Amino acid sequence: MSGATPTAVSAPGKVFLAGGYLVLDREYTALVFGLSARINIVAREIKTSPGVQLSEIVVDSPQFQEAQWRYGYHLAPEDGGIKVTQLLSGENTDTNPFVEVTLSYALSYIAGTAFRRSSHTFNPAQFTILADNDYYSQPHSNTGTEKNPTRFAKFPTTLRGANKTGLGSSAALVTSLTAALLTHYLPESDFNIATDEGKRTLHNLAQAAHCAAQGKVGSGFDIAAAVYGSCRYRRFSPSVLKSIPEAGAPGFAPALTKLIDGSTWDFDITKEGVSVPAGTALRMCDVDCGSQTVGMVKKVLQWRESNPADSKKLWDELQSRNERLGSILSEGKLDDIRSAVADIRELIRAMGTQSGVPIEPESQTSLLDALTEVDGVYNGVVPGAGGYDAVTLLMKDDEATEKRVKDFVAQWSKEKGGQVRLLDVKGEMEGVRKENISVYNGWIS
Repeated sequence: MSGATPTAVSAPGKVFLAGGYLVLDREYTALVFGLSARINIVAREIKTSPGVQLSEIVVDSPQFQEAQWRYGYHLAPEDGGIKVTQLLSGENTDTNPFVEVTLSYALSYIAGTAFRRSSHTFNPAQFTILADNDYYSQPHSNTGTEKNPTRFAKFPTTLRGANKTGLGSSAALVTSLTAALLTHYLPESDFNIATDEGKRTLHNLAQAAHCAAQGKVGSGFDIAAAVYGSCRYRRFSPSVLKSIPEAGAPGFAPALTKLIDGSTWDFDITKEGVSVPAGTALRMCDVDCGSQTVGMVKKVLQWRESNPADSKKLWDELQSRNERLGSILSEGKLDDIRSAVADIRELIRAMGTQSGVPIEPESQTSLLDALTEVDGVYNGVVPGAGGYDAVTLLMKDDEATEKRVKDFVAQWSKEKGGQVRLLDVKGEMEGVRKENISVYNGWIS
Protein backbone atom coordinates (compact mmCIF):
# COMPACT_ATOMS: atom_id res chain seq x y z
CA MET A 1 0.00 0.00 0.00
CA SER A 2 1.00 3.61 -0.45
CA GLY A 3 1.43 6.10 2.37
CA ALA A 4 5.18 6.63 2.83
CA THR A 5 4.89 10.39 2.24
CA PRO A 6 2.89 12.54 4.69
CA THR A 7 -0.34 13.85 3.16
CA ALA A 8 -2.95 16.38 4.30
CA VAL A 9 -6.60 16.81 3.42
CA SER A 10 -9.34 19.13 4.67
CA ALA A 11 -13.13 19.27 4.55
CA PRO A 12 -15.35 22.29 5.22
CA GLY A 13 -18.07 22.82 7.78
CA LYS A 14 -21.51 23.80 6.58
CA VAL A 15 -24.26 26.30 7.03
CA PHE A 16 -27.76 25.33 6.12
CA LEU A 17 -29.16 28.53 4.61
CA ALA A 18 -32.55 27.24 3.47
CA GLY A 19 -34.38 23.92 3.69
CA GLY A 20 -34.14 23.03 7.38
CA TYR A 21 -36.57 20.17 8.17
CA LEU A 22 -37.64 20.00 4.49
CA VAL A 23 -34.38 18.20 3.69
CA LEU A 24 -35.61 15.18 5.67
CA ASP A 25 -38.05 14.43 2.84
CA ARG A 26 -36.84 13.54 -0.67
CA GLU A 27 -39.66 15.64 -2.16
CA TYR A 28 -37.79 18.78 -1.11
CA THR A 29 -34.28 20.22 -1.45
CA ALA A 30 -31.94 22.24 0.74
CA LEU A 31 -29.57 25.10 -0.02
CA VAL A 32 -26.39 24.33 1.90
CA PHE A 33 -23.14 26.30 1.85
CA GLY A 34 -19.66 25.05 2.62
CA LEU A 35 -17.60 27.21 4.98
CA SER A 36 -14.05 28.51 5.06
CA ALA A 37 -13.64 26.80 8.48
CA ARG A 38 -12.14 23.37 7.83
CA ILE A 39 -11.25 20.22 9.69
CA ASN A 40 -7.75 19.28 8.56
CA ILE A 41 -6.13 15.86 8.85
CA VAL A 42 -2.41 15.18 8.42
CA ALA A 43 -1.57 11.53 7.77
CA ARG A 44 1.88 10.05 8.20
CA GLU A 45 3.55 6.72 8.86
CA ILE A 46 4.75 5.85 12.35
CA LYS A 47 8.38 4.93 11.96
CA THR A 48 9.34 1.74 13.79
CA SER A 49 12.73 0.25 14.59
CA PRO A 50 13.95 -2.52 12.27
CA GLY A 51 12.31 -5.82 13.23
CA VAL A 52 9.59 -4.16 15.34
CA GLN A 53 6.07 -4.87 14.13
CA LEU A 54 3.27 -2.52 15.19
CA SER A 55 -0.41 -2.90 14.37
CA GLU A 56 -1.52 0.49 15.54
CA ILE A 57 -3.25 3.57 14.26
CA VAL A 58 -3.00 6.73 16.35
CA VAL A 59 -5.47 9.60 15.99
CA ASP A 60 -4.71 12.77 17.91
CA SER A 61 -6.17 16.25 18.29
CA PRO A 62 -3.35 18.32 19.81
CA GLN A 63 -5.48 21.45 20.29
CA PHE A 64 -7.27 19.74 23.19
CA GLN A 65 -6.23 18.09 26.43
CA GLU A 66 -6.06 14.28 26.62
CA ALA A 67 -7.05 14.01 22.98
CA GLN A 68 -5.15 11.02 21.66
CA TRP A 69 -6.80 7.75 20.69
CA ARG A 70 -4.80 4.61 19.89
CA TYR A 71 -6.33 1.69 18.05
CA GLY A 72 -5.34 -1.86 17.27
CA TYR A 73 -6.99 -3.62 14.34
CA HIS A 74 -7.47 -7.15 13.03
CA LEU A 75 -9.42 -8.96 10.34
CA ALA A 76 -12.78 -10.12 11.75
CA PRO A 77 -13.94 -13.66 10.88
CA GLU A 78 -16.65 -14.48 8.32
CA ASP A 79 -16.06 -11.43 6.12
CA GLY A 80 -16.55 -9.06 9.04
CA GLY A 81 -14.02 -6.56 7.68
CA ILE A 82 -11.43 -4.81 9.84
CA LYS A 83 -12.33 -4.72 13.53
CA VAL A 84 -10.88 -1.74 15.40
CA THR A 85 -10.20 -1.84 19.15
CA GLN A 86 -9.22 1.15 21.25
CA LEU A 87 -6.01 0.61 23.21
CA LEU A 88 -6.40 2.27 26.59
CA SER A 89 -3.33 4.32 27.42
CA GLY A 90 -4.48 5.75 30.76
CA GLU A 91 -7.47 6.10 33.05
CA ASN A 92 -8.60 9.34 31.41
CA THR A 93 -8.90 7.91 27.91
CA ASP A 94 -12.15 9.03 26.32
CA THR A 95 -13.83 7.12 23.51
CA ASN A 96 -14.58 8.85 20.22
CA PRO A 97 -17.32 6.99 18.32
CA PHE A 98 -16.93 9.15 15.21
CA VAL A 99 -13.23 8.31 14.92
CA GLU A 100 -13.67 4.63 15.82
CA VAL A 101 -16.55 3.92 13.42
CA THR A 102 -14.84 5.86 10.59
CA LEU A 103 -11.69 3.74 11.04
CA SER A 104 -13.69 0.47 10.91
CA TYR A 105 -15.59 1.51 7.80
CA ALA A 106 -12.69 3.04 5.90
CA LEU A 107 -10.17 0.27 6.71
CA SER A 108 -12.72 -2.43 5.80
CA TYR A 109 -13.41 -0.76 2.48
CA ILE A 110 -9.69 -0.25 1.80
CA ALA A 111 -8.96 -3.90 2.64
CA GLY A 112 -11.70 -4.97 0.22
CA THR A 113 -10.19 -2.80 -2.52
CA ALA A 114 -6.67 -3.98 -1.76
CA PHE A 115 -7.61 -7.68 -1.56
CA ARG A 116 -8.32 -7.48 -5.24
CA ARG A 117 -4.62 -6.65 -5.57
CA SER A 118 -3.59 -9.31 -3.00
CA SER A 119 -2.10 -6.70 -0.65
CA HIS A 120 -3.80 -5.98 2.64
CA THR A 121 -1.31 -4.82 5.21
CA PHE A 122 -1.82 -1.55 7.03
CA ASN A 123 1.40 0.13 8.04
CA PRO A 124 1.13 1.86 11.44
CA ALA A 125 0.07 5.47 10.91
CA GLN A 126 -0.79 8.65 12.78
CA PHE A 127 -3.67 10.95 11.81
CA THR A 128 -3.54 14.43 13.36
CA ILE A 129 -6.79 16.45 13.48
CA LEU A 130 -6.52 20.25 13.35
CA ALA A 131 -9.77 22.23 13.51
CA ASP A 132 -10.04 25.86 12.45
CA ASN A 133 -10.89 28.03 15.46
CA ASP A 134 -14.46 28.90 14.50
CA TYR A 135 -15.71 25.36 15.24
CA TYR A 136 -15.52 26.14 18.97
CA SER A 137 -16.54 29.08 21.14
CA GLN A 138 -13.32 30.76 22.28
CA PRO A 139 -13.14 30.76 26.08
CA HIS A 140 -10.24 33.22 26.14
CA SER A 141 -12.02 35.85 24.04
CA ASN A 142 -14.09 37.91 26.45
CA THR A 143 -15.41 40.68 24.29
CA GLY A 144 -15.76 38.63 21.14
CA THR A 145 -13.98 41.30 19.11
CA GLU A 146 -10.34 40.26 19.25
CA LYS A 147 -9.14 37.71 16.74
CA ASN A 148 -7.09 34.70 17.79
CA PRO A 149 -3.63 35.19 16.31
CA THR A 150 -3.19 31.52 15.38
CA ARG A 151 -5.21 29.45 12.93
CA PHE A 152 -5.42 26.49 15.32
CA ALA A 153 -5.95 27.65 18.92
CA LYS A 154 -4.99 25.55 21.95
CA PHE A 155 -8.03 24.98 24.17
CA PRO A 156 -7.80 24.61 27.97
CA THR A 157 -10.26 21.71 27.90
CA THR A 158 -10.88 18.18 26.63
CA LEU A 159 -12.63 17.82 23.27
CA ARG A 160 -15.80 16.69 25.04
CA GLY A 161 -15.71 19.81 27.24
CA ALA A 162 -15.38 22.24 24.31
CA ASN A 163 -18.37 24.39 23.30
CA LYS A 164 -19.19 23.82 19.62
CA THR A 165 -20.52 26.63 17.44
CA GLY A 166 -22.64 24.31 15.29
CA LEU A 167 -20.73 24.36 12.00
CA GLY A 168 -20.95 20.60 11.39
CA SER A 169 -17.69 19.46 12.99
CA SER A 170 -18.60 15.76 13.22
CA ALA A 171 -19.45 15.52 9.49
CA ALA A 172 -16.32 17.48 8.50
CA LEU A 173 -14.25 15.20 10.77
CA VAL A 174 -15.71 11.95 9.39
CA THR A 175 -15.28 13.21 5.80
CA SER A 176 -11.71 14.45 6.21
CA LEU A 177 -10.61 11.37 8.21
CA THR A 178 -12.17 9.04 5.61
CA ALA A 179 -10.45 11.00 2.82
CA ALA A 180 -7.13 10.91 4.71
CA LEU A 181 -7.33 7.12 5.23
CA LEU A 182 -8.22 6.46 1.58
CA THR A 183 -5.51 8.82 0.33
CA HIS A 184 -2.87 7.45 2.72
CA TYR A 185 -3.47 3.73 2.17
CA LEU A 186 -4.61 3.48 -1.47
CA PRO A 187 -2.60 4.32 -4.60
CA GLU A 188 -3.93 7.25 -6.62
CA SER A 189 -5.10 4.84 -9.32
CA ASP A 190 -7.61 3.44 -6.80
CA PHE A 191 -8.62 6.68 -5.07
CA ASN A 192 -8.18 10.35 -5.94
CA ILE A 193 -10.33 13.01 -4.20
CA ALA A 194 -9.84 15.41 -7.10
CA THR A 195 -11.96 13.22 -9.42
CA ASP A 196 -15.76 12.85 -9.60
CA GLU A 197 -15.39 9.11 -8.98
CA GLY A 198 -13.18 9.72 -5.94
CA LYS A 199 -15.67 12.21 -4.49
CA ARG A 200 -18.54 9.78 -5.00
CA THR A 201 -16.66 6.97 -3.22
CA LEU A 202 -15.77 9.34 -0.38
CA HIS A 203 -19.34 10.66 -0.12
CA ASN A 204 -20.88 7.17 0.07
CA LEU A 205 -18.33 5.87 2.60
CA ALA A 206 -18.46 8.97 4.81
CA GLN A 207 -22.29 8.98 4.77
CA ALA A 208 -22.40 5.31 5.82
CA ALA A 209 -19.83 5.81 8.60
CA HIS A 210 -21.40 9.05 9.89
CA CYS A 211 -24.89 7.52 10.05
CA ALA A 212 -23.53 4.47 11.91
CA ALA A 213 -21.56 6.65 14.35
CA GLN A 214 -24.54 8.78 15.28
CA GLY A 215 -26.82 5.76 15.56
CA LYS A 216 -29.40 6.93 13.04
CA VAL A 217 -29.91 7.70 9.38
CA GLY A 218 -29.52 11.46 9.01
CA SER A 219 -30.47 13.41 5.89
CA GLY A 220 -26.77 13.56 4.99
CA PHE A 221 -26.66 17.24 3.93
CA ASP A 222 -23.66 17.94 6.20
CA ILE A 223 -21.55 15.15 4.66
CA ALA A 224 -22.63 16.29 1.17
CA ALA A 225 -21.40 19.82 1.93
CA ALA A 226 -18.13 18.49 3.40
CA VAL A 227 -17.44 16.51 0.21
CA TYR A 228 -18.88 18.75 -2.52
CA GLY A 229 -18.97 22.20 -0.91
CA SER A 230 -21.89 24.57 -1.51
CA CYS A 231 -24.76 22.87 -3.33
CA ARG A 232 -28.47 22.25 -3.65
CA TYR A 233 -29.04 18.86 -2.03
CA ARG A 234 -31.77 16.22 -2.23
CA ARG A 235 -31.31 13.47 0.34
CA PHE A 236 -30.80 9.74 -0.35
CA SER A 237 -33.53 7.23 0.57
CA PRO A 238 -33.01 5.95 4.13
CA SER A 239 -33.45 2.37 2.81
CA VAL A 240 -30.03 2.66 1.10
CA LEU A 241 -28.32 1.93 4.43
CA LYS A 242 -30.64 -0.84 5.62
CA SER A 243 -28.57 -3.70 4.20
CA ILE A 244 -25.40 -3.07 6.23
CA PRO A 245 -24.58 -5.32 9.19
CA GLU A 246 -22.67 -3.78 12.10
CA ALA A 247 -18.94 -3.25 11.58
CA GLY A 248 -17.14 -6.51 12.38
CA ALA A 249 -20.31 -8.64 12.07
CA PRO A 250 -20.38 -11.53 9.55
CA GLY A 251 -20.75 -10.27 5.98
CA PHE A 252 -20.02 -6.61 6.83
CA ALA A 253 -17.07 -6.21 4.43
CA PRO A 254 -18.70 -7.41 1.16
CA ALA A 255 -21.97 -5.62 2.03
CA LEU A 256 -20.04 -2.38 2.60
CA THR A 257 -18.04 -2.66 -0.63
CA LYS A 258 -21.24 -3.37 -2.58
CA LEU A 259 -22.96 -0.37 -0.98
CA ILE A 260 -20.09 2.07 -1.57
CA ASP A 261 -19.37 1.05 -5.16
CA GLY A 262 -22.97 0.27 -6.15
CA SER A 263 -25.69 2.42 -7.69
CA THR A 264 -28.33 2.42 -4.94
CA TRP A 265 -27.41 5.92 -3.75
CA ASP A 266 -30.13 8.24 -5.04
CA PHE A 267 -28.98 11.56 -3.56
CA ASP A 268 -28.92 14.52 -5.90
CA ILE A 269 -26.35 17.31 -5.76
CA THR A 270 -26.46 20.42 -7.95
CA LYS A 271 -23.67 22.98 -7.83
CA GLU A 272 -24.86 25.05 -10.80
CA GLY A 273 -26.71 28.19 -9.76
CA VAL A 274 -25.57 27.98 -6.13
CA SER A 275 -23.55 31.04 -5.17
CA VAL A 276 -23.65 34.39 -3.43
CA PRO A 277 -23.30 37.65 -5.40
CA ALA A 278 -19.84 39.18 -5.82
CA GLY A 279 -19.06 41.54 -2.97
CA THR A 280 -21.49 39.70 -0.67
CA ALA A 281 -20.48 37.33 2.12
CA LEU A 282 -22.35 34.69 4.00
CA ARG A 283 -21.23 35.17 7.64
CA MET A 284 -22.16 33.64 10.99
CA CYS A 285 -22.63 34.93 14.51
CA ASP A 286 -22.03 32.53 17.37
CA VAL A 287 -24.75 32.83 20.00
CA ASP A 288 -23.19 31.00 22.91
CA CYS A 289 -26.14 28.89 24.11
CA GLY A 290 -26.67 25.69 22.14
CA SER A 291 -29.83 23.72 21.28
CA GLN A 292 -30.88 20.08 21.41
CA THR A 293 -31.41 19.62 17.67
CA VAL A 294 -32.55 15.98 17.88
CA GLY A 295 -35.47 16.73 20.22
CA MET A 296 -36.55 19.66 18.05
CA VAL A 297 -36.55 17.58 14.87
CA LYS A 298 -38.63 14.87 16.55
CA LYS A 299 -41.32 17.36 17.60
CA VAL A 300 -41.53 18.98 14.15
CA LEU A 301 -41.93 15.55 12.52
CA GLN A 302 -44.68 14.63 15.01
CA TRP A 303 -46.49 17.87 14.10
CA ARG A 304 -46.14 17.07 10.41
CA GLU A 305 -47.53 13.57 10.87
CA SER A 306 -50.58 14.75 12.79
CA ASN A 307 -51.27 17.70 10.43
CA PRO A 308 -50.54 16.28 6.96
CA ALA A 309 -52.57 18.78 4.90
CA ASP A 310 -51.50 21.97 6.72
CA SER A 311 -47.87 20.94 6.97
CA LYS A 312 -47.67 19.96 3.29
CA LYS A 313 -49.09 23.33 2.25
CA LEU A 314 -46.57 25.15 4.44
CA TRP A 315 -43.61 23.01 3.27
CA ASP A 316 -44.53 23.38 -0.41
CA GLU A 317 -44.69 27.17 -0.05
CA LEU A 318 -41.44 27.22 1.95
CA GLN A 319 -39.73 25.15 -0.78
CA SER A 320 -40.75 27.67 -3.44
CA ARG A 321 -39.55 30.61 -1.28
CA ASN A 322 -36.24 28.82 -0.68
CA GLU A 323 -35.83 28.28 -4.42
CA ARG A 324 -36.58 31.95 -5.04
CA LEU A 325 -33.81 32.96 -2.62
CA GLY A 326 -31.38 30.61 -4.40
CA SER A 327 -32.20 32.25 -7.75
CA ILE A 328 -31.91 35.79 -6.34
CA LEU A 329 -28.47 35.00 -4.89
CA SER A 330 -27.10 33.30 -8.00
CA GLU A 331 -28.43 36.10 -10.24
CA GLY A 332 -26.91 38.76 -7.98
CA LYS A 333 -30.16 40.63 -7.29
CA LEU A 334 -28.97 42.42 -4.15
CA ASP A 335 -32.11 44.53 -3.73
CA ASP A 336 -34.31 41.42 -3.48
CA ILE A 337 -32.34 39.54 -0.80
CA ARG A 338 -33.95 41.24 2.20
CA SER A 339 -37.56 40.51 1.23
CA ALA A 340 -36.79 36.96 0.03
CA VAL A 341 -35.21 36.08 3.38
CA ALA A 342 -38.03 37.83 5.28
CA ASP A 343 -40.58 35.67 3.40
CA ILE A 344 -38.71 32.50 4.41
CA ARG A 345 -38.43 33.60 8.05
CA GLU A 346 -42.16 34.28 8.16
CA LEU A 347 -42.94 30.63 7.31
CA ILE A 348 -40.20 29.30 9.62
CA ARG A 349 -41.83 31.16 12.52
CA ALA A 350 -45.25 29.82 11.48
CA MET A 351 -43.88 26.26 11.49
CA GLY A 352 -42.36 26.93 14.92
CA THR A 353 -45.66 28.23 16.31
CA GLN A 354 -47.69 25.33 14.88
CA SER A 355 -45.26 22.62 16.05
CA GLY A 356 -44.44 24.21 19.42
CA VAL A 357 -40.71 24.18 18.60
CA PRO A 358 -38.52 27.31 18.98
CA ILE A 359 -37.11 27.17 15.42
CA GLU A 360 -36.66 30.94 15.36
CA PRO A 361 -36.96 31.80 19.07
CA GLU A 362 -38.07 35.31 20.05
CA SER A 363 -34.56 36.23 21.23
CA GLN A 364 -33.14 35.26 17.82
CA THR A 365 -35.93 37.18 16.03
CA SER A 366 -35.00 40.32 17.99
CA LEU A 367 -31.30 39.83 17.21
CA LEU A 368 -31.87 39.23 13.48
CA ASP A 369 -34.30 42.14 13.13
CA ALA A 370 -31.82 44.45 14.84
CA LEU A 371 -28.88 43.18 12.74
CA THR A 372 -30.90 43.79 9.57
CA GLU A 373 -30.92 47.48 10.48
CA VAL A 374 -27.08 47.59 10.47
CA ASP A 375 -25.83 49.30 7.31
CA GLY A 376 -24.54 46.67 4.86
CA VAL A 377 -26.51 43.71 6.30
CA TYR A 378 -29.20 42.38 3.94
CA ASN A 379 -30.89 39.89 6.27
CA GLY A 380 -30.20 36.72 8.20
CA VAL A 381 -31.68 33.40 9.32
CA VAL A 382 -31.42 30.96 12.18
CA PRO A 383 -29.91 28.16 10.05
CA GLY A 384 -30.69 24.45 9.85
CA ALA A 385 -32.94 23.09 12.56
CA GLY A 386 -33.00 26.52 14.24
CA GLY A 387 -32.80 27.19 17.95
CA TYR A 388 -30.27 29.20 19.91
CA ASP A 389 -26.94 28.10 18.36
CA ALA A 390 -26.04 30.69 15.75
CA VAL A 391 -27.40 33.07 13.16
CA THR A 392 -26.34 33.37 9.53
CA LEU A 393 -26.09 36.75 7.82
CA LEU A 394 -25.97 37.82 4.21
CA MET A 395 -23.98 41.05 4.24
CA LYS A 396 -21.58 43.18 2.24
CA ASP A 397 -18.10 41.69 2.12
CA ASP A 398 -16.07 44.69 3.24
CA GLU A 399 -14.19 45.78 6.36
CA ALA A 400 -16.51 48.70 7.17
CA THR A 401 -19.60 46.44 7.30
CA GLU A 402 -17.69 43.84 9.31
CA LYS A 403 -16.67 46.50 11.86
CA ARG A 404 -20.24 47.79 12.17
CA VAL A 405 -21.54 44.27 12.80
CA LYS A 406 -18.80 43.51 15.36
CA ASP A 407 -19.47 46.76 17.21
CA PHE A 408 -23.20 46.08 17.14
CA VAL A 409 -22.97 42.52 18.58
CA ALA A 410 -20.49 43.65 21.26
CA GLN A 411 -23.00 46.32 22.38
CA TRP A 412 -25.90 43.86 22.12
CA SER A 413 -24.05 41.32 24.31
CA LYS A 414 -23.35 44.02 26.91
CA GLU A 415 -26.95 45.18 27.04
CA LYS A 416 -28.75 41.85 26.78
CA GLY A 417 -26.28 39.55 28.56
CA GLY A 418 -24.88 36.41 26.95
CA GLN A 419 -22.29 36.54 24.23
CA VAL A 420 -22.84 37.09 20.53
CA ARG A 421 -19.81 37.37 18.27
CA LEU A 422 -19.19 37.50 14.54
CA LEU A 423 -17.14 34.48 13.52
CA ASP A 424 -14.31 34.85 11.00
CA VAL A 425 -15.81 32.07 8.89
CA LYS A 426 -17.34 32.84 5.47
CA GLY A 427 -19.31 30.78 2.98
CA GLU A 428 -17.17 29.28 0.23
CA MET A 429 -17.83 26.99 -2.70
CA GLU A 430 -15.16 24.29 -2.46
CA GLY A 431 -15.55 20.94 -0.69
CA VAL A 432 -12.92 18.39 0.32
CA ARG A 433 -9.39 18.96 -1.01
CA LYS A 434 -5.75 18.00 -0.60
CA GLU A 435 -3.63 20.53 1.28
CA ASN A 436 0.02 21.49 1.25
CA ILE A 437 1.70 19.79 4.21
CA SER A 438 3.75 22.91 5.03
CA VAL A 439 0.57 24.67 6.27
CA TYR A 440 0.79 22.52 9.42
CA ASN A 441 4.40 23.23 10.39
CA GLY A 442 4.78 23.32 14.16
CA TRP A 443 1.91 20.89 14.73
CA ILE A 444 3.53 17.76 13.33
CA SER A 445 7.00 16.51 14.08
